[in-house]
Amino acid sequence: MRKTFGTGSTWEETVGYSRAVQVDNTLYISATAASGEDGVVGGDFYTQTRYILEKLGTVLADAGFDFADVVQSKLYLTDISQWEEAGRAHGEVFGAIRPALALVHVLPFLDPKMLVEIELVAQKSVS
Repeated sequence: MRKTFGTGSTWEETVGYSRAVQVDNTLYISATAASGEDGVVGGDFYTQTRYILEKLGTVLADAGFDFADVVQSKLYLTDISQWEEAGRAHGEVFGAIRPALALVHVLPFLDPKMLVEIELVAQKSVS
């Protein structure tokens, strides 16, 4: 079974991607930034990471998953020296879940106000 989830963003159609794709019991969520209706939310790594995780919580729920189902998390940071701030926000959500993690230093995103993007993989246990 393959199912796609979208947000209605024009980027999804233009670039040809989905916010998330579920294949059987696994959900792959595209890298997500702290973009809101009025532009980028937050001007620091902690605030953007928290906002992104809130957005991703909605994506997980819409697909019938939960943070507890997350098995892999990738944080893309434009300034790796700020990893502790992003990590603190990540730890507030995933501290007890402890998915596999990658912290990746990247060049600036399309919008230089974006400091963080997060990509998740979630998997439901097969009963």
